[in-house]
Amino acid sequence: MRSTMAVVLALVLLGAPAMAAAPIKKKTEFATTEHILRWINGYRTRPEPAKLPVAVKAMSELGVFRDMDSAGIYVGFMAGVLQSNPKRAEDLIGKMFPMPPEDQVAIVRAIAYSDLPAWKDLMLKFAERMPARKALIDRFVYGKLPTIKEVTLDTGTAPLDTMWGLYFATGSFEPISRIVSILTWAKDPNNVERLTIGSMAKLSLATNASRDKELLDMLKGSMNSEGKETRVVLQEVIDAAETFEFGKVRKDAVAAIDQLKMKGPASARNFNWWGTAGQTALALGCIVAGAMGQVQIGIPCVVGGAVSGAALKYLSP
Repeated sequence: MRSTMAVVLALVLLGAPAMAAAPIKKKTEFATTEHILRWINGYRTRPEPAKLPVAVKAMSELGVFRDMDSAGIYVGFMAGVLQSNPKRAEDLIGKMFPMPPEDQVAIVRAIAYSDLPAWKDLMLKFAERMPARKALIDRFVYGKLPTIKEVTLDTGTAPLDTMWGLYFATGSFEPISRIVSILTWAKDPNNVERLTIGSMAKLSLATNASRDKELLDMLKGSMNSEGKETRVVLQEVIDAAETFEFGKVRKDAVAAIDQLKMKGPASARNFNWWGTAGQTALALGCIVAGAMGQVQIGIPCVVGGAVSGAALKYLSP
């Protein structure tokens, strides 16, 4: 059993993930997940919304929607493109079909997270084409599931990845502002969930800002509007981005999480999903991205966090 688990984990960490690594049948510029991530990473400097439906179909064929917990960056990106192209949104969504029923969840979430003024009407226009997703559509339309402005960031890695996807599609400060708003969680002495997510936010901001001058300028500009506690952590992010000293950020985060697990409340010491999140998502996340060549080609480090999020399922008892 251990050897089988080790093989699966190796595939997840080094294949990103294994099922998503196989090329799709047709020759396109989105033949692999790496190609898609390259496009996502450079999109805001050269927007090509017309390519979104083709990219989404490739995402489906490559299996990135099979685990929605690790698909946040793709869903967020889809939502961001729709948000930036309100007049073309209906046409773009229409061209995403046909789509397997299980993958239609990504379309439903992207519409709900687009924050378009008439997103509910847009959702209902496509409800007949997604009968298997009726319950999910109703929950969004009737306010039983949160929109992007309502979603909380302490419920796992997906919301954080979704914010990054929105940024890569729009270049907007709003999703970055949401990430900055939870930086103080990186110093939370009582809550391991928030400590982990805050540390992931800190590390992903630093690594991405080191390669994105516009993002770095956004972070510097936000220093004037944040509270004292946030400014302290934000300055550490900026310093790490400018000096490329990410190792200290990662080590500090892992040390803080380990200390809370040992000395904190019983809930923090229990071995559960979050019990391994610090060691895997932070200690391995960006290392995995680097081993795959993603850092060198400019693919955001937060993608490594998504891969590690999938790996956590194999590490859990």
